[in-house]
Order: sequence, then C-alpha cells, then structure tokens
Amino acid sequence: MAKDQNPETRPAAQATPEERAARGRAARRRAPRSSHAEYRPAKKRPDPLGILEAQSAKRVPELVPIRYSRMSESPFRFYRGAAAIMASDLAGSPDSGIRAQLCGDAHMLNFRLLASPERQLLFDINDFDETLPGPWEWDVKRLSASLVIAGRANGFDDKERAEIVRATVRQYREAMARFAGMRNLDVWYARMDSDMLQELAAERAPKRGQRGLAQALAKARTRDSLQAFEKLTEVVDGRRRIAADPPLLMPISELLPNIERDALMTLFRSLVTRYGKTLPSDRRYLLQNFELVDVARKVVGVGSVGTRCWIFLMLGRDGQDPLFMQAKEADTSVLAPHVGASQYRNQGERVVSGQRLMQAASDMFLGWERVDGIDGKRRDFYVRQLRDWKGIAVAENMRPAGMQAFGALCGFTLARAHARSGDRIAIAAYLGGKDVFDHALAEFAEAYADQNERDHRALVDAVQDGRLPAADPVAEPR
Repeated sequence: MAKDQNPETRPAAQATPEERAARGRAARRRAPRSSHAEYRPAKKRPDPLGILEAQSAKRVPELVPIRYSRMSESPFRFYRGAAAIMASDLAGSPDSGIRAQLCGDAHMLNFRLLASPERQLLFDINDFDETLPGPWEWDVKRLSASLVIAGRANGFDDKERAEIVRATVRQYREAMARFAGMRNLDVWYARMDSDMLQELAAERAPKRGQRGLAQALAKARTRDSLQAFEKLTEVVDGRRRIAADPPLLMPISELLPNIERDALMTLFRSLVTRYGKTLPSDRRYLLQNFELVDVARKVVGVGSVGTRCWIFLMLGRDGQDPLFMQAKEADTSVLAPHVGASQYRNQGERVVSGQRLMQAASDMFLGWERVDGIDGKRRDFYVRQLRDWKGIAVAENMRPAGMQAFGALCGFTLARAHARSGDRIAIAAYLGGKDVFDHALAEFAEAYADQNERDHRALVDAVQDGRLPAADPVAEPR
C-alpha cells in the first residue's frame, strides 16, 4: 500500500480521522481543486509516437502492425492504446500528494461485468496491467477523458459531454465521502453486484438502458469456459484442440511447427504447475484436477496487442469439462517512470497484487509466474481464467443519458477501489462537498481529448507515410 508522502506526518492508520481530514484540506494549498482543469502539453513533450515505438520494440514483431492498425481506426481506439502517453502527460500535472493504488489505465471500457468466486455477477475494474501506487487524480482524469472522447465519437454536444463528466466525477466525490465515514471492514466488503446495478438503473437509466442492462447481465452469464470451448475449439483426430484463427489465435502446433509439440507441452505444463504455487491451497488443488491439452497464442485488446498472451485449454473429469486459462505477459508499468518502480520484482505479481487490492473480488485462479521462453529470454506473466461471466459495454451504442449513467457507475467503482488502498478520509476532505473538482475535470477532459485527437492524427499520418507499419483491419475479439 502506498504511504503518505509527507515525512512530517504519521501514516494514515496512526492518525485520527480529524487529522486525516485536515491533511486532505491542507492539500488544497499544494494543488487547488480548480487547478486540475488545466492541461497544457509540456514544452519538451516526448514524441507520442516515440513512446509507442519504444513499447512496440518489446513486443512480438509480427503483431505490432495489428496494434497500429487498431489504434489508427479512431481517436477512441487510439486512446485505449495510449496509456503510456497519458502517463507521461500527467507526470507534471497538479498533484494533491495523496496516493492510492492506481489502475493505471482507467478508461471507461476497462469497467465491466465479471464473476466473483462465489458466482455473483459484479461490476468492477477489469484491467490492471499498469497498476502501481500513484496520485489518485490520474485514474479519475483518464476515466473522464475517455468519456469525452467516446462522447465526441457518438456526436454528443459540448453540454452533453460536460454533464457526463460532471456526473461521473460527482459520483466519485460523493462515494468517497460515504466511504470516508465507513468502518474499514465495511469499505472492504463494499461491491456493486447485479441487484444493485438493476436498482440504480431503475432510478437513473431510461427504459432503453434498463432493458440493455438486463440483456448485458444475461449475456455475461453465458461467457464462460463452456462458451469458449464451443467457440474456440475443434476435434482433430479424435482429440479436442484449439482451432486456428490467424493471426488472432494461433495454436502452438501451427505457430511453432519446427519444435516438437510434446516438448512444448512439457514446458507449458511446468508453467501451469509452478504458477499454481501462487494460488491458495484449495484452488491449487482444484487446478490439479485439470489436465493441460492444448495451448495457443492469442491477440487481445488494443493497448495489449503484441504482448505475449497464451491461452490454455484444460480438461477436467472428461472431454466436456473445460477450463480455459490465459497467461498474459506483464512488463514494467507505464506509470513507473513517473511514480517509481514497483516493490515487486516480478511484474506478474505486481499486476496480481494491485488487482486483488483494487477489486471487490478477483478471479479464483489469479496468479503469476516467471518463464524462460523458447527464445532464451525471461518474462513475467500473470494468469487468470480466459472468460468468467465477462460483459463489456459498447460505447458506440450509448446515448447521452446512458453514458452518463454508465459514467456514474464507473465513478462509484473507482472511488471504492481507491478507498481500499488510499487515505479515503483525506481524499474526501480534499474534494469537499462542492462541485469545484467536478467542473475542473470536465474542462481537463475536453482539453485532453483535443490532445488525443492530435496524437491520433500523427499516428494516422505516420502509417500513411510508411513510418509505422499497419496491418489490414482485424476485428477485435469481444
């Protein structure tokens, strides 16, 4: 957990609520709430394309053109892959000095439906590849800017976009105030389950949005290992195998045809066994009741395209008892150059620890491992189920009222995540009861959306000029 950065004050756990609130109010002198409205690119702003190229240099070369292709499609898709660019831009921004565990990439589509180990459908943050302790404001700004960029793509006017951001930040501020008054255990137990979602929709969302939520909840419950089993596999010579869908899904037998399949499977079985040691004993036992039968490389997301991602087909009691797992490469967080290195030496452990800290309930098979690849390089991975009741919003289908309701839901969820790791009392006192911060973030989000459009245009130009390679459009998996 991040500590209070002021050496003259005691840690939050050793201070009274009054002292913590006083720290929050005092932080306004360091960074007035209205100062967050401003965004101006640094005079020596790093080349955004240079940042992307530095990331691409560490990724699978043949997949990098897919990344640039997807990011070229629209400013919103560019933004989804530009967490490193925004982290660089936020590094010099106003900072209250209060830290929390950050998602690091809190754009609106990283908030979604997912399952708890107790088989409850929850709404929570999903992606933690960039998680690190840092200024809590950064997550709120990334969420706010994503809503403006999505709103522009949908044709929303200035007033509608401002209302969406203000509603989102207001919900964050008001939720943080509620968490500030709660007992520690009650904050930890707080979660947004399907019943609460439906209650909120009944209060705030139009009828169309309520129907859409009901459909999304029903659809999410179908997205599990059984559904992936039917969609992603086929029977070959009497055995169940992952079906090829190049370049997005490549079984190891086709990806690495010159290497003996049995030798590769032995390597991956060893990975699964070692990773299992990072799980609680009961889940490790459950994992041992599944046998690894096939492995494939999978292309995921927008920002993650080119990172090494493997999916494992595992079978339990018989050929109709599947478990699909995903092992995803974890590199140094894009926040690290600006907030400091992680306390964890294994980047997979960094991701897992941050996810467990921020989420109300994490995947029951969430763990990590370090692997020596067939190319001789050592890489860190985190592992989780490929699909477990996941449902993602479709921003393009949202109307202003629907996006406002969705943004408010994201604001609440982000506040709950920050309240678990940061000084919720100090953050709430800093924000206060007035809407100064809400209005400031609405201005910031518009200014940063302008910057994002300029950066997107630069990428499109670089692709057209041949500086950066782009593949033919390839649909992103959902």
